[in-house]
Amino acid sequence: MVDYEQLIDKYYHAQPELMQILLTHSRQVRDRALKIVDAHPQWAVDRDFVAEAAMLHDIGIIFCNAPAIYCVGEHRYIEHGYLGAELLRSEDLPRHALIAERHTGSGITMEQVIQDDLPIPLQDYLPVSLEEKIVCYADKFYSKTHLDREYTIDEARRKIWKYGHDAVLRWEQLVSLMDEKV
Repeated sequence: MVDYEQLIDKYYHAQPELMQILLTHSRQVRDRALKIVDAHPQWAVDRDFVAEAAMLHDIGIIFCNAPAIYCVGEHRYIEHGYLGAELLRSEDLPRHALIAERHTGSGITMEQVIQDDLPIPLQDYLPVSLEEKIVCYADKFYSKTHLDREYTIDEARRKIWKYGHDAVLRWEQLVSLMDEKV
């Protein structure tokens, strides 16, 4: 078991406003992810791991510049996934790192990295494991700038459109897989 609150505190203790935003958002994502896990016992996923990974998926935002959520780092926000993955790997959490790395949008392809000239290492950032897909999906319903809001599937789909048609197709696959009864 990973003490994710201790790990978050290790990096965020000097920025309490940002830590509160991260914790609130991550708890929302965790709670939705666990509802999905509980609704699909046939998947036999590691529930504790999903909870931990959901709480740590956005740990890299501390390195980014997003003043609206008290992030005062030097990197662009799109980099938070791979930066969080590097941090989690340095903490010897390689499985958690994959979720941090692969949760943005409905995943990012290497072609998108090239086409959009994204400032992230050249590779695919697509959720592969079921746990990665669950956290990626659950994350799309909550914003760190509007903590009191929960998006619908259609609203999340509209947000995904900015990443293009292929991203929406990946989103639709996630929606189908999760089969939420909402």
